[in-house]
Amino acid sequence: MGFADALAPANLLWALVGVTIGVAVGALPGIGPAPAVALLLPLTFRLDPTAALIMFAGVYYGGSSASVLLGTHASLEVNRVAPIGRFVGGTIGAVALLVAAPFVAGIAVHFGPPEYVALMAVVFATVSALAGPSLLKGAASLVIGAAIGLVGQNRLTFGMPSLFDGIDVVVVVIALFALGGTFAHLVEGTGESRFEPVRGKPVLSREDFRRSWPAWLRGTALGFPFGAKVSAYLSYRVEKRLSRNSGAIEGVAGPAAALSAASVGALLPLLAIGLPTSATAAVILTAFPSYGLQPGPQLFSESGDLVWALIASLFVGHILLLALTLSPARVRLPTIPAYGIHAGVLVFACLGAFAAGGTIAALVVLTALGLVGLLMREAGVPVAPAVVGLVLAPSAEQQLRRALASSEGDWTVLVSSPLTVTLWIVAVLVLLTPLVVALRASRRS
Repeated sequence: MGFADALAPANLLWALVGVTIGVAVGALPGIGPAPAVALLLPLTFRLDPTAALIMFAGVYYGGSSASVLLGTHASLEVNRVAPIGRFVGGTIGAVALLVAAPFVAGIAVHFGPPEYVALMAVVFATVSALAGPSLLKGAASLVIGAAIGLVGQNRLTFGMPSLFDGIDVVVVVIALFALGGTFAHLVEGTGESRFEPVRGKPVLSREDFRRSWPAWLRGTALGFPFGAKVSAYLSYRVEKRLSRNSGAIEGVAGPAAALSAASVGALLPLLAIGLPTSATAAVILTAFPSYGLQPGPQLFSESGDLVWALIASLFVGHILLLALTLSPARVRLPTIPAYGIHAGVLVFACLGAFAAGGTIAALVVLTALGLVGLLMREAGVPVAPAVVGLVLAPSAEQQLRRALASSEGDWTVLVSSPLTVTLWIVAVLVLLTPLVVALRASRRS
């Protein structure tokens, strides 16, 4: 039934639209899947939920690693190996999602407030430690996002009535990603596009295939359970160790599959638990309430048709993505001047914020938070943890209140079961890992 829904003409069209937008925004300078989904949110509130989520997912896995295909050093080997690697990683990742999602959702049914608090602590620790150049900057970004997310309810309003109901998440995401990136390019100087067309024919020789398929499988295994940036780095390091040749195609094949599998793997905690592990997943999470949906275990029982149509669309979408990335049309995308791109982003950002907020105050907040995004970029602070903190901080606070209310203020309820203890230990280990790695590196140097 899921495949029947995914192959319906309308949903098939939206899947094609999603992967096309994903490849485009992933290839263009300064744009990515997260700001693209944020800009699309206000335009899709009247769309069918299944079609909208299929399109958002297409933007996600279509744009997550388009830079591998259309980067500044695109070559014949990249043109051959990367698209098929993305297809392999995404398809195998979709199979893993198909198997694991009901199992994880079945476990999450038994989660109480203490378990959710510990699980969110793991997510906060992970995005702080792995989403930026350092743990300190990642944590700073997380705190900024959490502070913005907690505005309202007589807190952090600075006496402004327009902030009493909080700041619309869509406005914040558009500001931090789209507007902040545009301001940064304005400060640095946009100039012309820095990308070059991909050269060569997308045909794999037998030798290329023999060398690539083990790297595709290894990259997929690393990509699905980890985040995109981490999995690509790990995959490249693994292939570099295994290969004795400089410029080996395995160094392209592995990360391409890892990035594609990671974008599909991020949908597992999003759908089954309601927790985003990446910036794009956090933006997609904000779309669910607009359609009257709540991601988590109940989503599978209450909206099973939507879930299985979305998962089935991953298989269909990756076929469309493979055909698109092997077509000659894609090489024209990077030739668009950067100033034209960011002018368009600025216009659509203002239109999207006004559509979401409906007031001039929303545009003022958009501009102010856009400047915050600019300052974060100038300071080297990643934006992705801020979006996760923005989305999850209110939920974490709510679950913490429930846990403490049920225990009459006894904080030991947060470590009252083996699962919660395990999750807190994982969170601590995740935070300690970058510190240990940095310490070892300093001792070696």
